[in-house]
Amino acid sequence: MTLFSPARLLLLVSLLVAAPLLVGQALAEPPRQLHVQAEATLSVVPDRATLSARLWERTSALPQEEESGSDPEALREARERLETRAGELIRTLEAAGLERDAISAGSLAVQPEHLAGSRLENGEREILVRTRLERPFRVQIDDLERLPKLLDALTEAGVNALDGVAYDLADRDAATDEALVRALEKARHKAALMADTLDISLGPVASVSETRVPVFQPRMLAMAADARESAPRAEYRPGTIDIEAGVSVSWEIE
Repeated sequence: MTLFSPARLLLLVSLLVAAPLLVGQALAEPPRQLHVQAEATLSVVPDRATLSARLWERTSALPQEEESGSDPEALREARERLETRAGELIRTLEAAGLERDAISAGSLAVQPEHLAGSRLENGEREILVRTRLERPFRVQIDDLERLPKLLDALTEAGVNALDGVAYDLADRDAATDEALVRALEKARHKAALMADTLDISLGPVASVSETRVPVFQPRMLAMAADARESAPRAEYRPGTIDIEAGVSVSWEIE
């Protein structure tokens, strides 16, 4: 059995009493850190555009009770007219210098349309029904200088509607990465400025996180609803698109 001298017992008791105090003090004093938040905005000029247009044909409008929309012959004739115009549209765009793979034709949509006819003897309006067959088109343009010429080509092809232009970037990832880098550089600049002003030294980065994820959203430009009545003659400029990024960074203080 080991016996401790009075001096050793006193030292052991002192250590046991002081240990909780030292641990509590260590827990109560978190590491000294400098926390910085920063945001940056990157303005980019689009280098790509997508044109959206639609072609449609309709059957004749007849009284509802005659169920004109279910007439197979009327539907066949309307579809043939639509497909003929679709082929002419593609050929017109190719003649304007567009590659075939830059033209995308959507699925055929068929839907009934109800119209108000003449007033009947009982005072009520006659209901007329016709069927509309529609096919959307998307045209991708990698050279924005060609946009006015292609708009003229769509108008020449007799599209029923030009739904607008979506300006985009060929390399979205590069733009969003640059926005994030700018936010990080701004955070580092702010931290260095604060450290220099407060006469402190920065240690290694303790933590870093995004507060705003950079996202590229294509810029939409509306056009006239009916290209046959109001052909787009204005000069369309893409302008710029803003990409915002935000970060939160913490440095150890030495």
